[in-house]
Amino acid sequence: MFAKRQSALAAAAGTPSASARERLNRALLAKPQVIVGAAGLCVVGAAALFIALTGDPRAAMPSAGARLQADKPVAEGATGEEVFGFAGMDLYQTLDSEGVDAEGAGGFGDALITLPEGASVSATGSFSAPVRQPDPLPAAPMAGLHQPGPEGPLPRIAADGRVPAQAYARPFRSNGKPTVSLVVGGLGLNAVTTRAAIERLPADVTLSFVPYAEGLQRWVDMARSYGHEVLVELPMEPTGYPNNDPGPYTLLASSSAEDVSVKLDWLLSRAVGFYGVSNYLGDRFATSETATSALMGQLRQRGLAFVDDGSLQGRPGAFARASADRIVDDEQSPAAILRQLHALEIQAKTDGAAFGSAFSYPVTIEVASRWVAGLEQRGLQLAPASAMTRRGRSA
Repeated sequence: MFAKRQSALAAAAGTPSASARERLNRALLAKPQVIVGAAGLCVVGAAALFIALTGDPRAAMPSAGARLQADKPVAEGATGEEVFGFAGMDLYQTLDSEGVDAEGAGGFGDALITLPEGASVSATGSFSAPVRQPDPLPAAPMAGLHQPGPEGPLPRIAADGRVPAQAYARPFRSNGKPTVSLVVGGLGLNAVTTRAAIERLPADVTLSFVPYAEGLQRWVDMARSYGHEVLVELPMEPTGYPNNDPGPYTLLASSSAEDVSVKLDWLLSRAVGFYGVSNYLGDRFATSETATSALMGQLRQRGLAFVDDGSLQGRPGAFARASADRIVDDEQSPAAILRQLHALEIQAKTDGAAFGSAFSYPVTIEVASRWVAGLEQRGLQLAPASAMTRRGRSA
């Protein structure tokens, strides 16, 4: 079609007449430099034609090429599960059992990241760290630790004085060595990474789940069956809200005590069996004395611990409190994560204890599962996050 179109345009333009050709010849003879230029163009054209017919003479030379692709734009105003699920991240897509096997995922490529001790993590979402044997905690719910609420069962202090912060925590006995704790959060939305965290991380690693996750109780029960104590994440107002929106039940800095109570009832009724809650974002929420005091008061009345990633450090309250010393996977590379984990070891040997927070990236789960395996030989003891909490004091 394009050839026919080009021929039609040429025909419409017509051809030069005889007199026009004569005038052109006289003009060229009067200007010899034009003839030289025309000859040069002929040489170049001949060379181009030769290459086209015989091939590129540099074809056998070494060469390299790169395909440049612009980053995907970040959608503004993402809310709820989009925020918690990290929609658009290639290594963190929500996968179900019908689309992927527990040991791998399709469609991500074959890139491998080599880790210490012969381990590797693949961009396919597969894991090489071994699956651990279950070490179950008592099944939830436990008698007396819940009461009916408007949205479902709510945790409470039992009549005999038992509290969820202790009853649902993983028991811990110190062996006298410095202790290191790790919380891995963002769980419940991605089947592959959630299952890997539950099955491959040691039972003393605490797991934190997203309240918006479908089938949350099933994940909590599975985590406890492998011995993990569990936290539920509370979405809190961050800087940039509402463009940066953690969802419809976000606790806001402007919330009254009643507003906090209503949203907290929904968040705490998503499942049973957690010993406390953690924050998701919340740097702006932490600036509100009214809102944070209301939250801590509610948690204290319900016998729940509050464990944060360090962004609410120094805020007292709840039944028990702890704050992480560092986030270990802000930079998502094996070397960077290992540096942060080794920094925790140094701090633990200096201060007696250290506490890290992490997100459930595949590389984090793989690196952490290998790192904890050698802690005892390095003179350290892994402890659940509940062992880091303290009553009646700020973290």
